[in-house]
This record gives sequence, C-alpha cells and structure tokens, in this order.
Amino acid sequence: MHADQIPLDPAVARRLVHEQFPKWAGEPVVPLATAATTSYVYRIGTHHTARFPMREEDAGAVRRRLRAERAAMAEFAALSTVPAPLLAGVGEPGPGFPLPWSVQTWVEGEVAGPTSVAGSWPFAADVAELLVRLRAADVRGRRFSGTGRGGELTAHDDWMEHCLAQSAGMLPVERLRSAWAELRTTARDEPDVMSHGDLIPGNLLLHGDRLAGILDTGGFGPADPALDLVVAWHTLDAGPRGILRAHVGAGDVQWRRGAAWALLQALGLVWYYADSNPGMSALGRSTIDRVLAAPELCL
Repeated sequence: MHADQIPLDPAVARRLVHEQFPKWAGEPVVPLATAATTSYVYRIGTHHTARFPMREEDAGAVRRRLRAERAAMAEFAALSTVPAPLLAGVGEPGPGFPLPWSVQTWVEGEVAGPTSVAGSWPFAADVAELLVRLRAADVRGRRFSGTGRGGELTAHDDWMEHCLAQSAGMLPVERLRSAWAELRTTARDEPDVMSHGDLIPGNLLLHGDRLAGILDTGGFGPADPALDLVVAWHTLDAGPRGILRAHVGAGDVQWRRGAAWALLQALGLVWYYADSNPGMSALGRSTIDRVLAAPELCL
C-alpha cells in the first residue's frame, strides 16, 4: 500500500512473538485479513493481537509513540461505553523486522463496514452514547497538538488540493472542490474535547447491529468536538445519522465541521488506496456520497 512499506513474513512475526513473550510460546500466531493501513495485525491465541508497524520510521520514535499509546488506550478504555483494547506489551526489533511493535488485548466483535449498519437506529444511539461520554471527559488542560485531523480545517488546504488533483477522472472533482471551499472555513468557538480521532468502520466492532467494541484507541486525545462526528458520515444513512446528531446535540455549525473532517478523510482514501486497498477506497466513496447528498449541508 505504501512506497515505504516494510515487508513482514508471517514466520518472522511468529518467531518474534514466541521468543520475546515466552508465555505465549505455545499459542498460534495467525495473520488477520484486515483493511488496516498502518499495522500488520496478528492474532495470538484467543486473547491478544500483535501489531507491527507497516511503514519505515525511526525506532526511537515508534517506541515513544507506543508509550504514549499505552496511556491513551488505558484512558479511553476507562471511559468507553463498550470494550476497548489495552496495550499488554511492547516487542523489540529483531531479525527480519526493524521496529518496535505492540501486543494488545483482543476485543470480540465483527468489524463494521461502510454499509453494514447504515440503517440501524440502535447503532446510531450506541455511538452517540459513546461520543457523549468521551466529550464529558476531563481534558486536564490538554489541547490539540500536531498536524493531523482535529485542529484547524484550513491547515489541510494543500493536502486537499493534492487529493483533488489525484482524483481527476475518479470523482466529481469540481463539485468536491466547491464543497471543501464551502465547509473549510466553518466557524468554531467550542474548546477541544477528548476524541478517539479515527472513528472509521474498521475501528468499530459489532454484535448484530449494536456497537460492541472500539479499536485503534492509541490516538485518544483533545481535538475539535466535531472530529468524532465523522463516524456519522462513514457509517450511517440520513435517518440514523439524524438520531446520532440529536443525541450528541451537534448544532448546525458543528455538524458542518464534522462533515468537513469526514470529507477530508474520505477524499484521501479514494485515490490513495484505489489499487492497494479497495475496501478503504470504497469507504471514501461512500462517505463522499453521503456528504454531497445531505440536504442540510446544501452542497
């Protein structure tokens, strides 16, 4: 998927797990077929997963990030309305793999898709309950930092223009350029709240049409209150989406910013993963379709 992607042989993953964590030496270590874009994921027995970074990076930076993720995951799990993984161990580089890696606890559930619960009002209510709980958490004086999603929309203008250029012939580029221009300057006067930061379907687990778990919680931190509203655009059709909005209490301005964050994320998915990860590319398309079709946005 990436020009700087690190190859990982399953035999290497098994050896690293068994050698560095002898207590699991008798457990099978099995690669999971996922739509993950940042980590190779292996299941260890029935209670844990190993996650190996996909892309080249400084080993020290990865180790520091894993320390921060341990704290963030624990904070999220303590607040969450549904189960979420905890970091159970950190593995070291070894022959065949150059970076630190992590072991997390396993959370049961079926991974959601962009349409699997699109019409589910119970799912919408479950997600809204989670967002309300996260928004009520104490930020403890923290504020958004970094260059990713969650700060100012206008900071992403160059990336969006790059994505639009790459999307020629794949998407309605001029309409999307107009939509971004309309949404990018949506006002904000609310302070940061605690946010998951990446509520895409691949990070949502289901039992039937109910929310059963949340994955990839290591980025939990303060951000624009509208950021986690991307989940509404990534997973829900209009009716249930309105239920989520009402339960969360998102006003018109915040709702538009949520749509802008979703559009930002979705546009990058379509072209970047068109060949290497069709499922992620399809997610981007379905999210874009929902945003452009929403009557309340008038795009």
